[in-house]
Amino acid sequence: MDLGSRDAFARMGTLGIEEEFYIVDADGRPTSGTDDLVYGRDPPAAVPEGFDHELFKCTIEAQTELIEDPANAADALSTVREALVDHAAADGYRIAAAGLHPAAKWRELDHVEKPRYKAQLDRIQYPQHRNTTAGLHVHVGVDDADKAVWIANRLRWHSPVLLALSANSPFWNGFDTGLASARAKIFENLPNTGIPSAFDGFEAFQRYERRMVETGSIADRGELWFDVRPHTGHGTVEVRAPDAQRDPAVTLALVEYVHALVVDYAERYADGESAPSLRRELLDENKWRAVRHGHDASFVARSGEETVALGEIVDRECDRLGVDGIREVYDAESGTERQRRLREESGLDALCEDLVLSP
Repeated sequence: MDLGSRDAFARMGTLGIEEEFYIVDADGRPTSGTDDLVYGRDPPAAVPEGFDHELFKCTIEAQTELIEDPANAADALSTVREALVDHAAADGYRIAAAGLHPAAKWRELDHVEKPRYKAQLDRIQYPQHRNTTAGLHVHVGVDDADKAVWIANRLRWHSPVLLALSANSPFWNGFDTGLASARAKIFENLPNTGIPSAFDGFEAFQRYERRMVETGSIADRGELWFDVRPHTGHGTVEVRAPDAQRDPAVTLALVEYVHALVVDYAERYADGESAPSLRRELLDENKWRAVRHGHDASFVARSGEETVALGEIVDRECDRLGVDGIREVYDAESGTERQRRLREESGLDALCEDLVLSP
């Protein structure tokens, strides 16, 4: 049984960044036949653990090594991205990034043949068969298991904020969904996704995790795909809410914000601060607002008595936490706006080209 333990939570403030990308051809279209890229050659020296397919053969995950000092996040991210682009180019492929690729049509793309994913396809069926999504996952180390659960509970309110800032997926299966992040809605059709309920402590979370495995609801703890979760294997709080990004500066701004939030809440936990409660239904409403409106979203405040615009939240959070990256992300054109503008002005070919990572 693949379960983690309390002992995994031993270090505070470390970082890990996981990015999901699309493998595309010379025209920037998602493509299959990519097994040699992933499995047929030794990984690049800069990424000794290599890369791995996601559900589709056109999707691939790249992750940094453990980042001890957050100041090194930019170098770590650049190393992995450059290695992936070069590795793909050796087989004639390119790498693109978005929450959903605008040219990806799930009925025309091949699933991977890994037993893990084949089992998921068999168990989940339609929602997983069409899951062409790509996200950004941020891990921050926490040095106490109960503290990690408490922080994850608090981060549930921030998850829609992160999604709105990152919104980068208006197109799915060839059409404009009218959403800022269609990825979030497509992914949310899977079981064990979205914003989770709060847990009273680590024992409560571990009890839930164990029950899900023992009842055959999930194969292992990795199939708890919530927007934020304590990761009982890595000893981290993992935030999974954002869309994937072409621009590494946006990724790094979101990473900076997540890290600052975790560190801040860790200090509040040590001070014995009590956690405010907000109904799960209102958190779900906030996520819907992020999915639909992206940068133009407003959110139900923690008090539940008023709404607050994303721009006001960004200003407040930057001042409170001493970060500035998300202010630049908010002030700039969002990924969703950029995609719609490019498709309207220049067509799908130009949009696909724009999503390709620079060599």
